[in-house]
Amino acid sequence: MSLNEVHISSLVVHAVPQHLNAIKRQIEAFDGAEIYGESAAGKLVVVIETQNQGYITDTIDAINQLDHVLSTALVFHQIESDLDDEVSTVEQ
Repeated sequence: MSLNEVHISSLVVHAVPQHLNAIKRQIEAFDGAEIYGESAAGKLVVVIETQNQGYITDTIDAINQLDHVLSTALVFHQIESDLDDEVSTVEQ
């Protein structure tokens, strides 16, 4: 694993609709987590960006354990690596 990499993951979180606002606040409290969409049926699209793949799996587990969360599913995971090389190329 490269030290200069970023892990970007998207999740679908299904929650009890009546508790959606509270769950959104709890999810947004996680470092690197942002909510990009929601439905009245209680589904959220969450994106997590971090330098540590383990943090993503830990965060998925933590979200899944929140009260009134019915399920959490990883939909997409991408690793951007060699970021220093890309920055150097852009700066030249």
